[in-house]
Amino acid sequence: MNTPDDNTENTRGRGRGRGEGRGGRGGPRGRGGWQVADLPSADDAADWFAGRLPSEWFTDVTVTTDREEILVIGTLADESATPAEAEGRISRFRSETREQRIEIALEAEARYQRKVSWGARLGDTTALFTHVSAPVMTRLRQPERQVLDTLVDAGVARSRSDALAWSVRLVGEHADEWLGQLRDAMAEVDKLRGEGPTL
Repeated sequence: MNTPDDNTENTRGRGRGRGEGRGGRGGPRGRGGWQVADLPSADDAADWFAGRLPSEWFTDVTVTTDREEILVIGTLADESATPAEAEGRISRFRSETREQRIEIALEAEARYQRKVSWGARLGDTTALFTHVSAPVMTRLRQPERQVLDTLVDAGVARSRSDALAWSVRLVGEHADEWLGQLRDAMAEVDKLRGEGPTL
């Protein structure tokens, strides 16, 4: 599900563009394509946004993707801004570019069949304007459920769902290098699969 802010920035035209995405390498398969076979590849999303975004918006752009979302975070100029000035600049940028960002997001959503979320960075201040919170179903055995219940009972998390999200964040923070290597290996598998014969 989307954050409340998406009602004004990220869901206009919801439902449009479905089925219009490009197939990418060797058909409609992207990273993890053996699990989501009809999802277009988003491997070129960073290049697409680099060409599509107005050049005066950002000095640098970071684009990250998964199966549900494309997150675009741009760096604004003027690194010397104080934290309060940075918050104000980011807020002004958000307001002044809203309509253009909606238009660009709709184009990207039609191309990649993923929701587009936005954020901006100035100095040490980063703000996400919108983001996708996607439900993920899982089955856990008792020892695993007990880990979640311990986190809830200790007040670390409010619910099993929060405890699971907390655990995933913890793994991400402490296994960055390994996860990066795993993603690279997955990308290589996708590349080899795309170069293989078509049945």
